[in-house]
Amino acid sequence: MAEQMTVVLGERRYVVERQWGVTPTSVTLGLPSQVAVDKADRVHLYQRHGPAVLVFEPDGRFAYTYGEAVADPHGIYRDPADRMFLVDRDAHQVIVTTPDGKELFRLGERHRPRWGAPFNHPTDAAVDAEGRIYVSDGYGNAMVHRFSADGRHELSWGRLGRGPGQFMTPHAVWVDRRGRVLVGDRENGRIQLFTAEGAFLLSWDGFENPMDIWIDPATDRIYVTDQVPSLHLLSGDGERLGRCRPSLNGAHGIFGDSRGNIFISEMNPPSLTKLRLLP
Repeated sequence: MAEQMTVVLGERRYVVERQWGVTPTSVTLGLPSQVAVDKADRVHLYQRHGPAVLVFEPDGRFAYTYGEAVADPHGIYRDPADRMFLVDRDAHQVIVTTPDGKELFRLGERHRPRWGAPFNHPTDAAVDAEGRIYVSDGYGNAMVHRFSADGRHELSWGRLGRGPGQFMTPHAVWVDRRGRVLVGDRENGRIQLFTAEGAFLLSWDGFENPMDIWIDPATDRIYVTDQVPSLHLLSGDGERLGRCRPSLNGAHGIFGDSRGNIFISEMNPPSLTKLRLLP
């Protein structure tokens, strides 16, 4: 019997459960890109081959699939209204759905990339307390775009570079309770923080190609995955509270449930991994 792997992050310990979730033989488990958890604690695995989204019940039982309209899955996000934001990277679009896959609206023109405007290979999405939508436009434009709650483009910021407010690959985005926009600037090895208007505030270094960001709404603590591979835990002020190695080669996505468990998507080797919180 294989030994149980345990990691510590801050004051919490977790059991690492790789290949979590029971996938029926009729469903293809592809290349996991990112993961999100809805308000019912169902886990939505966003993958690049096979059905775009595989949904699992909290106990790991397979539930259903959706996302047939997605061409190139990259980032997935669940907002406070329980809407799912499916970032379709090489189709240059964000598709917004209900948790059961019913389409609500789209951002961007499908297969119409735009230099300097939404979108040119977007990577991730996030929503603030006022319902405004932020999208990191990472592989082409090196920008962040903000939309109104009803999907109207309001402003954009950023350009290619290594200075403050510049990006190489803005790979992840999240908005904290203070209204600060956190952007994972992957090839610059940092997390940059901005106001809602795009004004640069500060940056946190000490990451090796940060991949994704998740902020626990219960604690306001910030989790960042990178390619060391590490999982970093920070306070809202950027203080390092912990670091561990739960993934084999770097988690591409991260999201937590209401019970204190954390889910990460690993691409090499492919796995949906659960960090099960220990008492």
